[in-house]
Amino acid sequence: MLLSVFLKGFLTIENISNLLMRVAILGILGVGLAVVVIGRGLDLSIVANMVVSVGLVVQLLRDGHSPQVAIATGLCMALLTGFVNGWLIAFVEVPALFATLATGILVTGGSRLFLLSNDIQYLPESGRIINALGLTNFLGLPLAVWSFFLVLVLGAVLLTTTRLGRILYATGANPEAAKLAGLPVRPITLISYTLCGGTAFVAGIIMLGNVSSVNVNVAQGTMVFDVILVVILGGISLVGGRGSMLSVIIGTLLIGTILNGMTIMNINNDVQNIVKGFVLLAAILIDGFLHPFDEETARQGETM
Repeated sequence: MLLSVFLKGFLTIENISNLLMRVAILGILGVGLAVVVIGRGLDLSIVANMVVSVGLVVQLLRDGHSPQVAIATGLCMALLTGFVNGWLIAFVEVPALFATLATGILVTGGSRLFLLSNDIQYLPESGRIINALGLTNFLGLPLAVWSFFLVLVLGAVLLTTTRLGRILYATGANPEAAKLAGLPVRPITLISYTLCGGTAFVAGIIMLGNVSSVNVNVAQGTMVFDVILVVILGGISLVGGRGSMLSVIIGTLLIGTILNGMTIMNINNDVQNIVKGFVLLAAILIDGFLHPFDEETARQGETM
């Protein structure tokens, strides 16, 4: 509300459209990360997974493959990356922080070396169906926003009405107790990271449809911290076992509006990163104060 009063240009149609698109992409990524964090995990590879999987889609289209084959292949790659994360964390017992950091670096470096011909991949004419996802409006809202709503609803259903959701909350609250109760903690962790990979691909397809290109260098930027801010500021604790899809909505609107406001004010990217760093640090400190880390919490990511 304050931004609409003090910032000239905030309420323009063009800016609102850009804000909604940014919110949709951040929100979908936030849903995937929220599912993982509620189960006491973390995924630092989510943005790299998004960029590389849709970069592969563009590369396949440019090589003459059909949109169906390209999209299916990109989705499989995103799911496989999430699956590998989950397997490393659940069965090899690598801490989530290190497993997902390594995976993000591997998929980014590997894609540049073996899969992608350029750092910036431009969508060819054969990708018109993807453009439609990013540019079409329905009932006055972009399809990207409706996609965000759909992913939110699916996330809410998963967390509140399914056994998988109940086990995720139990694992996040107390992984040792969940194991002793005979809950399938390892398979559920595997599934949660795989789903996170799927949401990364959905967000990437929407981004690709909107701008008709994908810049692989984004994987090495600070966008992953924007997604983490969405989750933490919305009220999902890094301790695990707490939070909901409402938390994702709140966090997405907050971060999307803040980032959009700084862009309108033409704030230098380095200054923006400093601001985001302070906000992230403050959010982590507040979360730590409200939900103190105990011995088990300190083993975040080692849910087995």
